[in-house]
Amino acid sequence: MPKVAYSDKDKERIRKQLVEAGLELMARQGIQHTTVEQIYKKVGISRTFFYTFFATKEDLVVETLYMQQPRIIRYARELMADPALSWRAAVKQFLHACCYGENNGIAVMTVEEQQLIFKRLSEESYRTFRQKQRRLFGEILESFGIKADTAKINLFTNLCLTVMVVRRAIPHTLPLFVPEAADETVDFQLEAIVDALEKMKA
Repeated sequence: MPKVAYSDKDKERIRKQLVEAGLELMARQGIQHTTVEQIYKKVGISRTFFYTFFATKEDLVVETLYMQQPRIIRYARELMADPALSWRAAVKQFLHACCYGENNGIAVMTVEEQQLIFKRLSEESYRTFRQKQRRLFGEILESFGIKADTAKINLFTNLCLTVMVVRRAIPHTLPLFVPEAADETVDFQLEAIVDALEKMKA
């Protein structure tokens, strides 16, 4: 069977499709439960061809997380611009959508996924990720009308990731937590985060 010759434009299109397919699958079923095979079959290419774009699954995961960042920022800005929502309601709706990312096309890593992915990244890739992460959370704060200095970005990042990670961890990773109160716990934590952000904004 003759090999298909792909142009640079074709390769760029396929690469984008792989990242988009990865994001869709990872947001819905989690990173650990998304396989390379699922991704390349969804795009309609072979395993061998997949690895000409990404050396490892982890490389694709990181690229997927980068891809969703502009979408997340755009979503925050859209909510803040919605005249039907108060500032507080818009911020809480945004945070809620991120916590329940599987319902909103947002990939959120569990504790296990973070450990698995980042121990395989090079130091340079890790530094790049942290820079992009700081930029993401800084732009979200700015969209909320909060001046994003380093201390605020750091606190906001940890507050957000804490509630997202804990919510994903109940009950499997955190078996002593009460799953029946998981949603109520998330709501309580989100209210507390919004309270903190309101003080930052004042």
